[in-house]
Amino acid sequence: MNTLAEENYLKAIFALMDENGEVMVNELSQRLAIKMPTVSSMMKKLANKNLVTYESYKPIRLTEKGRVEAALIIRKHRLTEMYLVEKMGFGWEEVHHIAEQIEHIQSPELFAKMDELLGFPALDPHGSPIPDSSGKMIPREYQKLSHCKTGEKVKITAVVNTSHEFLTFLNGKQIHLGLEMIIHSLEPFDGSMTISYKENKETISSVVTDRILVEQL
Repeated sequence: MNTLAEENYLKAIFALMDENGEVMVNELSQRLAIKMPTVSSMMKKLANKNLVTYESYKPIRLTEKGRVEAALIIRKHRLTEMYLVEKMGFGWEEVHHIAEQIEHIQSPELFAKMDELLGFPALDPHGSPIPDSSGKMIPREYQKLSHCKTGEKVKITAVVNTSHEFLTFLNGKQIHLGLEMIIHSLEPFDGSMTISYKENKETISSVVTDRILVEQL
């Protein structure tokens, strides 16, 4: 059984992996706000458990065992978020920190029942895919709102930042998953975008549009 710290490292590696499945120690250090020597020490422990491949000054890679274990932690996190929203009435901005605690519970039966009660959802409340019970996850191909062009009509499918502050900001603008909007203009200087949806017309910054994923309609 892995410790809470080891699980957090596995989840962070999974989140940071590039298209080659690699992560550098300094990236992991920055993500977790932990000093590099401490990260290196933990990588040796995870390598001894056959969860990562690690050599000094070389990228970290998850082994197949490590990838599955990381995906199952993410599964528990995302199922918990969905359960809190759908069954307990929490807002999508409230659930991340609660799920961070519950994801470390070692009870497959609990999360299997959660999954069943939710009707086996494919996505969490923020639009992220939920891995299945074997750790398989089907990635979704969406584009950032910031990459869209004037005149396009799009639907919000996910957000790439789940901080309380960001989601509270979206709540204040009545921006949520499934919302359809039209892009009216894009400011070349700072990337700010004017959009309309429902009865609203808003200008939002590139900080916001870079964190919203959409599909074209």
